[in-house]
Amino acid sequence: MTPIQSIKAGDRRVANIFEAPFTPFVYPDGRSDGDAILQLDSGLPLGIGFHVYRMPAGLSTRPHAHNGNEQFLILEGELIDNDGTQYRKGDLVWLRSGTEHSSYTPNGCLLAVHIAGAETILE
Repeated sequence: MTPIQSIKAGDRRVANIFEAPFTPFVYPDGRSDGDAILQLDSGLPLGIGFHVYRMPAGLSTRPHAHNGNEQFLILEGELIDNDGTQYRKGDLVWLRSGTEHSSYTPNGCLLAVHIAGAETILE
């Protein structure tokens, strides 16, 4: 049996989601609403692929459509979709590609997210 090679220094990134700095999320039109992202894969645009997403209290996301499936896990707080569906800590959610929605967090929330493709803003 061939021994497993050690992971090279440049082949691993580690960040603690409660200690690492998050990057403010800025929409293509330059608007920033106070939400932020922690994403280790620098080969993808910010907010695409796997990342941790922080929403401050009172934030509503811009209405958008998904271009690829979205999956997220609520790590802290709660999130309310525009149709009234409430997600709370521990909820794992899947939204089909093409889904249109916006979300609101009354007290702030932290989500682990995977988004397959850039969203289309509907405003």
